[in-house]
Amino acid sequence: MDADLTKARDIIRHNPGLIWYTKNYDHLSPEAITEAILNCGSWDNFQELRTLLGTKVLADIFSKLALQKRGNLHYLAKNYFTYYFAKYVS
Repeated sequence: MDADLTKARDIIRHNPGLIWYTKNYDHLSPEAITEAILNCGSWDNFQELRTLLGTKVLADIFSKLALQKRGNLHYLAKNYFTYYFAKYVS
């Protein structure tokens, strides 16, 4: 998972506009990376992250983010990925 997390951080490193508030990419959590990509990333960014972390792990992170009382997920992203993960994760 550490190598995959490093590669996930590289997605942000190559697209710094996804997380504009820090340049310290080596300490980004999987939750922060997922949130940034779901909110602002491209479909290709999402597919790359899904390939790295796996659909199930990504769905678990999404669930944690979606259930937060005061989350930062955009409502359109939250709605779309709720349906997406319901369909593709058993």
